Amino acid sequence: MPTLNLDLGLRSYPIYIDSGLFDNETLFSKHIRAKRVCIVTNTVVAPLYLDTIKAKLVNYELDEIILPDGEAEKSLANFELIMSHLLANEHGRDSTLIALGGGVIGDITGFAAACYQRGIDFIQVPTTVLSQVDSSVGGKTAVNHPLGKNMIGAFYQPKAVIIDINSLTTLPIREFNAGMAEVIKYGILGDYEFFVWLENNITAIKAGDQNTLAKMIEICCQCKANIVANDETEAGVRALLNLGHTFGHAIEAEQGYGNWLHGEAVATGMVLASKLAVTMNLLEVSELCRIESLINAFDLPLQAPDTMSCDDFVRHMRRDKKNIGGKLRFIVPTAIGKSEIRDDITQEILQQIL
Repeated sequence: MPTLNLDLGLRSYPIYIDSGLFDNETLFSKHIRAKRVCIVTNTVVAPLYLDTIKAKLVNYELDEIILPDGEAEKSLANFELIMSHLLANEHGRDSTLIALGGGVIGDITGFAAACYQRGIDFIQVPTTVLSQVDSSVGGKTAVNHPLGKNMIGAFYQPKAVIIDINSLTTLPIREFNAGMAEVIKYGILGDYEFFVWLENNITAIKAGDQNTLAKMIEICCQCKANIVANDETEAGVRALLNLGHTFGHAIEAEQGYGNWLHGEAVATGMVLASKLAVTMNLLEVSELCRIESLINAFDLPLQAPDTMSCDDFVRHMRRDKKNIGGKLRFIVPTAIGKSEIRDDITQEILQQIL
């Protein structure tokens, strides 16, 4: 089985990628240090995979938390629900949480693990494209606030990431396509060869070819692991992974969490960041067209909501976590496979693309 390692010294951990991993009895147990385990999942994933995972953990004292589905559930209220459950069931510092689901479940479970009794172990078991290629790797955990996405959280690494590619067979097509925005992001921000590979493999990816998906996920995870190993807490180069997210988070917050899927908002955000680069003479129009074409191949939106003005975007972007000294900071592509952080973008420039 392909296994990557995210090298963070004492906080290093493996990323397992293969088909059929949910049936691997020893894979989970080697990363659980005591008898108590709590699985956190949601109402969509639980009927599909909860019993399968529980069957592999019969030697442990198990309980579970099943949250409603959707981005709106990544909230302080559900964070408190998890805390209350762990306390009521007398979980200790040696308990392990298992995040079984997509990005929402991974983020809120990781944040709960970071906070409960000042930190307990957790394992990421991502079941969506987006969580498998991006959010489950790197230790960013958080919940949303009505005024901003992922504003309350912590950097806290899992003990392992277990990616069973078979779980993508039950993923709705809209969710699959939304996850592809994060895949395309890696090509735009720093890997031209991967971008070309994606252009050449659109049909196989959309058909769900297992070997193609396995290669795609492995490349994305390796890219993320390399960046996080060099900049765990986003003091520098890790910020490049936010390509499309400055605009995207503004769309999500303005439209209401869940109305636009995260990947859909990021897709539009990458187009807007690319248009910004063209406006600043940093990116060729031909490369913008290639970016739009690849994003469009997965039926993702290319334009911001008609109801959002430039002022709406700026209001949300002023709370962006990348900002320093009150200056808005944007990740912009300077070519396919190259990107940089800019803090010299005025509202006048933004008005040209919004």
